[in-house]
Amino acid sequence: MATPWRIVFMGTPQIAAATLEELVRGPDPVVGVVTQPDRPSGRGQQTTPSAVRKAAEAHGIAVIAAEKIRTPEFLDALREWRPDVIVVVAYGRILPKTILEIAPQGCLNVHYSLLPKYRGAAPAAWTIINGESEGGVTTMKLVEKMDAGAIYLQAAIALASDETTGSLQAKLTPIGARLLMETLRRLKDGSLVAQAQDESLATLAPILKKADGLIDWNKSAVEIERRARGLDPWPGSFTHVGGKLLKVHRTQVIATERIGNPGEVVRADGTGFWVATASGVIALEAVQLENKKRLAGVEFIKGARIKLGERLG
Repeated sequence: MATPWRIVFMGTPQIAAATLEELVRGPDPVVGVVTQPDRPSGRGQQTTPSAVRKAAEAHGIAVIAAEKIRTPEFLDALREWRPDVIVVVAYGRILPKTILEIAPQGCLNVHYSLLPKYRGAAPAAWTIINGESEGGVTTMKLVEKMDAGAIYLQAAIALASDETTGSLQAKLTPIGARLLMETLRRLKDGSLVAQAQDESLATLAPILKKADGLIDWNKSAVEIERRARGLDPWPGSFTHVGGKLLKVHRTQVIATERIGNPGEVVRADGTGFWVATASGVIALEAVQLENKKRLAGVEFIKGARIKLGERLG
């Protein structure tokens, strides 16, 4: 039997916490956890520990929630745990060389795309936004260049026609956890060889901002529909009607040929809330006016006094 490896885990959100739980059930001891500091969250903006910190403390694992990770004090604390390998899942920061070189086996990362496609902070979202037919998970060795390290293992899944980032991430998280466990097992028994990425195929998945949710009606219906799914649950898609913000939770492509002008309401009755785009027509199937509850598009139309020909945006 292979000698157990001492693991230090670095991660922050719920997807990372789920992976930490899988590691804790495994054969190797998790000797320490690094996560982001407690942050304000929710309507009351109360300071809340990360999902990873909660999971680690529930298992009695030592936690460092450092604001700065390049200080001698932080590096000394990391070294004191004597990790054989550092596992990184959605930690939220680029790791410097000083951390990458602490563990003899380096830093092992779980990334939610089929690298070299979609390097960056929002791989699942951009997989959907760009209309890919499949998504996936990659385990890789971290290097100083973002998501450019050699690949250990990959697993691919087909995307559903109504896939959102939320639904895709929910599918990929347990797959990634299992892939991580297989990667660790095979690295220990020497049966796994890392493969260099093809740099010519690399694409980026930059972090999403709230402003990215604003619908551009000068795009095609197909692009707008994909983007709405890719931005669900965050930051969400939105437009403006009558000077008020209108969140758009669910859409459907009705036509792909041009009908009307971009942003023009071309149906507003009990059968649909349809808007023209630069190429095609899209139905707003679930919407939410600011400070109001979410409604089906046809229900919203009943009380919104929106007329044919009105422009959104």
